[in-house]
Amino acid sequence: MPKAAAGKTSVRQPGLVLTDHVFDVPLDHKAPDGERIQLYAREAVATSRAGDDLPWLVFLQGGPGSAAPRPVGRAHWLDRVLDDYRVLLLDQRGTGRSTPATRQTLPLRGTPEEQADYLAHFRADAIVRDCELVRAQVTGGRPWSVLGQSFGGFCAVSYLSYAPEGLAEVLITGGLPGLDADAETVYRAAYPRMERKTLAHYERYPRDEAAARRIAEHLADREEVLADGTLLTPEAFQQLGILLGTGDGSHRLHYLLESAFVPTAAGPRLSDAFGEQAAAVLSHAANPLYALLHEATYAQDGRATHWAAERVRSEFPQFDRHFETGEPFLFTGETVHPWMLRTHPALRPLRRTAELLAEREGWGPLYDPAQLARNEVPVAAAIYHDDLYVDTADSLRTARAIRGLRTWVTDEFEHDGVRTGGGAVADRLLRLVRDEA
Repeated sequence: MPKAAAGKTSVRQPGLVLTDHVFDVPLDHKAPDGERIQLYAREAVATSRAGDDLPWLVFLQGGPGSAAPRPVGRAHWLDRVLDDYRVLLLDQRGTGRSTPATRQTLPLRGTPEEQADYLAHFRADAIVRDCELVRAQVTGGRPWSVLGQSFGGFCAVSYLSYAPEGLAEVLITGGLPGLDADAETVYRAAYPRMERKTLAHYERYPRDEAAARRIAEHLADREEVLADGTLLTPEAFQQLGILLGTGDGSHRLHYLLESAFVPTAAGPRLSDAFGEQAAAVLSHAANPLYALLHEATYAQDGRATHWAAERVRSEFPQFDRHFETGEPFLFTGETVHPWMLRTHPALRPLRRTAELLAEREGWGPLYDPAQLARNEVPVAAAIYHDDLYVDTADSLRTARAIRGLRTWVTDEFEHDGVRTGGGAVADRLLRLVRDEA
């Protein structure tokens, strides 16, 4: 059983009460008497219902490597679920206020080999086991509901596979993974989506293609180092396309591109304003696990990932030939590459650790198709049409493989619909899972 920290602290915000929880859990759930790590979670309950015996819902954030949301009042999806639940916003292992795994803390583990061995325990299967230990503490053993966004949805499918007895119902938004899709397969499907999203952006903002090309040509000729130390190469610049998977991302990218250059004594240079905004999008200082474990989230067949996104990119030469042919400059995003260990300051100290994780073999399964086929837990999933980050075809196949799962396929939202849609996405999923829609 995890141990809750004494002296829990509660604070009030408009419309809700927030309470801190801290637990200790095994680093390796196969060695429960071994090393322990700490998990942090923030309980949120509506002020008017703070004294009620409400069912619990745990929110699993996207990523990997992202902390749970920090609420300010009853905003977005939280406003809807607080009508019915006491919510636990869990910082997954290694993130937020849980025992952190960053360039600052990982050297305490020892050598890169020891760091890689440590991080091998930070995948969805371990997160599910963490949740089960925490559930026993906070609900008294009663099943709880799960809302999984993006990678949190991947974790929810692992939860359905290996601990369905802990679940009352599951809501998934933008996070139905391919049950047997390896990293190469995932990225082979991703690059065409990146191309489509880029071309759709240029249809909306026709001048942006010339602006993006000018920036890329400038970066090919001149080194630019951003204020946070990021070396902005043409390939790093391409990764700003990660914005195109969000509801307002195309507009944000447009405003970023339109003010890229300023005149200086040394000629046109990228503006500090551009650099600051670009660094905020590209930085992995707060979530290095995204880069370190991104491909490992798809590794299940024992094979090493070996920088799958970088290898698969060679199959799509249009992402590199814009200089020679005049074809449109294409953005990327949602991919991790070995050159990032040189260009991104938060990853440079972890270079060898990242290489070892890319070379690591023996990754075990994350899902149990047989268990999912006989699933009895009510499940509803929002699938976003042409989602940049999660392949729609994979999601639909998985939806058919999970017994009883109800889907809502929509092009009204992008990948972050649960946030940008206010309470609409959460409400639709709740109605589906309750057979009210």
